[in-house]
Amino acid sequence: MATTTDSDTDTGSVPRSAPKSAASSSVPHPERDWMGSTLSAHEKAAPAATPRAGTVEGVDVSNHQGAVNWTSLWNKNVRFAYVKATESTTYKNPAFSSQYNGAFKKGMIRGAYHFALPNKSGGAQQADFFVRNGGDWSDDGKTLPPVLDMEYNPYGTPCYGKTKAQMVSWIKDFSDRVKSRTGRDPVIYTTTSWWRSCTGNSGAFASKNPLWVARYAASPGALPTGWKTHTFWQYTSVGAVVGDHNRFNGSLSALKALAKG
Repeated sequence: MATTTDSDTDTGSVPRSAPKSAASSSVPHPERDWMGSTLSAHEKAAPAATPRAGTVEGVDVSNHQGAVNWTSLWNKNVRFAYVKATESTTYKNPAFSSQYNGAFKKGMIRGAYHFALPNKSGGAQQADFFVRNGGDWSDDGKTLPPVLDMEYNPYGTPCYGKTKAQMVSWIKDFSDRVKSRTGRDPVIYTTTSWWRSCTGNSGAFASKNPLWVARYAASPGALPTGWKTHTFWQYTSVGAVVGDHNRFNGSLSALKALAKG
């Protein structure tokens, strides 16, 4: 993931309870944990997809990128951005406000995501921490639904030492708490392989939670059980400017409708 700098990190509209700095953390290396950071150790990548009609280009960023060149991304037709807000219940991205508001100032629709560590604390507890520190949602047409990042454990066994039933319960607790606090069902980011291994390919969330599938290949591939389509697709980790690039599965007007709720 590349690091860039320019003046596009000036703040715009400040989200509610945006984190100001990183908290002291029992998580060993949260700065190395971003959306998709664990995939290379577990899944093979293929050549990235080429742009397709009927989709909208987006990116996801974390403190790993630092200052982001939003102008360059805008000129490459990027129209939405997700920013890491929190991890577990101890880490707050110190670059969150500048990244979140930098995307807003450039005209992008933006949202926040939480990197889950289910072995550290309960799903509801992590959801509360996330919502308090950048993960809230506003009915302003510019704020995308909150995202739960469920991927391989960067610190141990891939499924965080949980049984499939325990993992499904943890995700449900997180999702239910986010919905009760924000009014939105969180988007679930995952890979089909992780989902099959760690939830038993649960179909419990497909009717409510939009799917963000990660697969670095020419297509999203097979989806987890229950989801008939994906909402977002992370298709590469080596894209222009920031590394992680994504596609919204629909038009810009449909993306704006998703933000509106």
